[in-house]
Amino acid sequence: MALNPDRPAAPPRNPGPRWGLAFLRSADVILPRPVFDCLLGAGTWIAVAAMPAERRHSRAYLAIMRGRPARLSEVWRHFFAFMQVTMLALRVSRGEPYACAAAPPAEPFQALMASGRPALFGTFHLGHSDLLGFMLSGFNRKVHMIRLRMENSPELDLIGRRLGGAVSFIWVNEPEAMLFALKEAVESGASVAMKCDRLGHSAKTEAFDFLGARRLFPFTIYHLAILFRRPVLLSAGVARGPAASLVHNSALFEPDDGSKESNLARARLHFQAFLVLVEALLREDPYRWFNFLPLNPAVRA
Repeated sequence: MALNPDRPAAPPRNPGPRWGLAFLRSADVILPRPVFDCLLGAGTWIAVAAMPAERRHSRAYLAIMRGRPARLSEVWRHFFAFMQVTMLALRVSRGEPYACAAAPPAEPFQALMASGRPALFGTFHLGHSDLLGFMLSGFNRKVHMIRLRMENSPELDLIGRRLGGAVSFIWVNEPEAMLFALKEAVESGASVAMKCDRLGHSAKTEAFDFLGARRLFPFTIYHLAILFRRPVLLSAGVARGPAASLVHNSALFEPDDGSKESNLARARLHFQAFLVLVEALLREDPYRWFNFLPLNPAVRA
């Protein structure tokens, strides 16, 4: 039987059973926290065993960070760190207490927030960075978050409902529609938040020094900044307690009236400086990196 070309493709799925996150969300409410944590740890071992591709990519990344082959217990710890952050997002989305603060020097971030200016916020799949929307929503600004819609990511729907009209999503599953939605969002005066570490849906890439090699990263955020005259702020959130985040921010990148080439040259320096910070955060705790994918590809200098 031929496939119906007019039928929309099903959204991609996160690894694991369809009922996995719903089960964890219910168990987290019902069970005492110590019992649930034991369940989560056991389930993480099942995930390590059942996800060979993610396990392989975790091993490869940890080997770079450790300078030696990664042990299976370290791969489990990497998976478990991700599950802990996923559970934190689910808990915060249902209203549990959560605190978020900017790391010093916080002046550029605070000045931008106080100004009310629309901006482009970039972040990575790192630590508590997925909780950035909760921080931004506290400054009374409308933020559109660019994300890939997954069939089994209920936490995004919960976050959207929790934050009301402060945060909405632009889905990149259909790149053509996404471009129009992104243009409309920027021109409406809203801020836009996007991930700047995965290559899959970025039309513009550049090579930067990261983890011992020149590696490709998305660079679209800076082209948008120059096109729409919007400042760029890059952020990475890390834990500073069981239900608290510390957000490290870059300096503010401001497009000026110079040429596109000169603005892009400054943008490269800005992004590289933030990558130095990101690498320092990963050297401090390598389990903060939540890209269970091949590491950004290395290119020749």
